[in-house]
Order: sequence, then structure tokens, then C-alpha cells
Amino acid sequence: MDILKELQPIFQDVFDDETLVITDETTAADIEDWDSLAQIRLVVAIEKQFGIKFAFGELQNTSNVGEMIKLIQKKRG
Repeated sequence: MDILKELQPIFQDVFDDETLVITDETTAADIEDWDSLAQIRLVVAIEKQFGIKFAFGELQNTSNVGEMIKLIQKKRG
């Protein structure tokens, strides 16, 4: 399955916005409620969905959803 499609409902749930649509270019600046707490909730939800674990701060180095997807693909092997 396309990772972006799998991430879509995670983002909608974490940010409590069923109308939220993410793209590879989406950044934290694009989502008003994307703060440090939301980041933690997002990381936990992504790890659970994909059965992976991120090292501390690993997602901090991603600048957009597209880079996040590349990291998920790398983790999944």
C-alpha cells in the first residue's frame, strides 16, 4: 500500500481534522496544530502503524512528509 495513503488517516486522527489532506510537500508549518506534543503523538502512531521504531529525534531531521516517507521506507527495509 502507498505509504502516503496510510499516513493520511494517521495525520487526520492526530490533528483531529478529517478534512486534512497531506502531500509529500506538507511541512509542520502547513498544519496549525503541529507542535511538540502532536509530533510525539504522530511518531507513536506511525511506529504502531508500520511496526517500526525511530531513534530519538530521527524524525526531527525530516523537513516534510516526503522525507518522512523515505525514512519509513528505509526502516521497513
